Order: sequence, then C-alpha cells, then structure tokens
Amino acid sequence: MSLKPLPALALPPGSDRIAQPLPAEEQLAPLLRLAEAKHLSFSDDDGPPHSPQSLADAYVFCRRMIRRHSKSFFFSTQFLPAEKRSAVRAFYAFCRTTDDTVDDASDDPAHALAAWIYHVRAVRPDPQNPVLLAWHDTRARYRVPGRLENELLAGVAMDLSIDRYASFADLWLYCYRVASVVGLISMHITGYAEGAAAYAIKLGVALQLTNILRDVGEDAARGRVYLPQEELRRFGLCDDDILQGRYDERFCALMQFQIVRARRLYAESLPGVALLPVDSRFGVAAAGIVYRGILDKIEANKYDVFARRAMCR
Repeated sequence: MSLKPLPALALPPGSDRIAQPLPAEEQLAPLLRLAEAKHLSFSDDDGPPHSPQSLADAYVFCRRMIRRHSKSFFFSTQFLPAEKRSAVRAFYAFCRTTDDTVDDASDDPAHALAAWIYHVRAVRPDPQNPVLLAWHDTRARYRVPGRLENELLAGVAMDLSIDRYASFADLWLYCYRVASVVGLISMHITGYAEGAAAYAIKLGVALQLTNILRDVGEDAARGRVYLPQEELRRFGLCDDDILQGRYDERFCALMQFQIVRARRLYAESLPGVALLPVDSRFGVAAAGIVYRGILDKIEANKYDVFARRAMCR
C-alpha cells in the first residue's frame, strides 16, 4: 500500500530550507542515475566485518546485529515463530544498514546511498554481504512488493535533501516511509487480515514520532529540526530555539502537544493487533508498549530532551 503524493503546500517566508517531499520513484531517480552511470560498488572498508559462508550464517549475522543495536526490538521479536523471527530480523538489519550507509558516510552520503541501492536492486545479492544475502532471500520468500522497498529507500533519501517540514502532513509522509512501511513489509512476513494496513500505518507514525521527540537534541546537533514549522510557530518557537537547545515553558508545551498526538496514534493503532496472526500479535503489541514507554520517560525527565535521552528499559 502506498500513499498518494501530498499536495504542494504554501511555505512561510524565509523557509527556503524546507523542501516538499517527492513521490518515491522521483525521490530515488537521481540516486539510481548516479548508481547506474558509475556502476558504483563498495570498497572493502564499506562492507560488513566478515563474509558469510552460507545463507544460515547471514541470518545469524543479522540476529547478532539486532541484539547489539536494539534490545527492545530484539525482545519484541522473541515472541515470533522461528522462521518469521529470522526473516523480520533480516529485514531490520537491512533497514539498519540502509540508515547507517547514510549516517556513517565520511564524504558523500548521496554517493554512499546510491551505491547501496545499486546493490539492493541487483538480481543476485553480493555473496560477501550477509545483510543483503539475508534480505534478498527474505524479500523473495515472502514476496515483498518492490513499491514498498522503494518507499522505504525514498524515506532515507529524504534525509539527504530535507531538514525541515512545513506541516505535520509533510512529516507524516516521512514517518510513513521510514516507519509505517517497515510495518507493512513486516506484515508480508508475519501475515495479516484485510484492513490491517491502516492500523500499521498509524503505529508506524507513532513509533517514528516517538523517535523524533526522543532525539530532538541529537537531531538539532546535526542541524535538523523535524518538528513541523507551523507547530513551532504555534507555540512561539522557531528553528533557532531548537538548534540552540532552549528549554523553557514554550518548548515543554510543544512536547506535551506532540506526546498527546503520539499516544492517540498508539491507541488508534491498537485494534489492528487483532488483525494479525495469533503468533505475531504479542510481538507487535510488545513493540508498541515498549516504545510508548519512551513517552513516559520524556515526561519523567520534564521534557528536557536536550540534556537527557529518554530510554525504555
């Protein structure tokens, strides 16, 4: 399932750094042209720390990656049946590696992402890359639609050109691509009943909004402000307030507003759990509960996400 492109919105004066998101294929087109023109490939330093000897080893590599980088996700996937668990973790490893390809690029993130997309779209995965090996196998076995993979990659590409969002409608598309699509792809692995997609989209937006609220300070250090511009103004704030880490009553009121929104999305997504297979419900519900707990931590820290990072236990 994919969203219709959002209509162009009128931008406030001085908002030249705010870009309008493009449809997924248009977002990826420049990167695909770059990859195809240069036949990009990874250097030895760009690859994973060791080469798998088999597909089984590739899945083990993904499992270890999850355990090392996301204890909450590792915990929530424990409740899935073994085969689905391995596939979901391979998918997570793919998402994690896609993000890291951009975040860890020492020179040109666009070049790095183009190279990664080139290998993701290859007919045969690089046998030396365990993440691609496991993801290609999972994608084929569970018939993951290419359009969803494109939406996910387009979400990562948005971070290369967009560092402000005019409205929550714009931010919603970003959250949909980088988080809701993760849920939609996961459902191709775990299974789902008709009508589940709408709930998965809301859960994904709730999860990503939680990430954004938790990471306001870290993102500001990178020059990014994900909170919608029109909502900053509504609470008497501007970019510089966020970038300078100004913690005051206005900021707390903004955070309260965002947390109420996130909790509402979690509540509205809850009925969708019943539309999942029985063996998948507990894992998805656990993920939502664990992540929703981050909002409680932000409140316990009195909304000071500049000085303290809210962590779920």
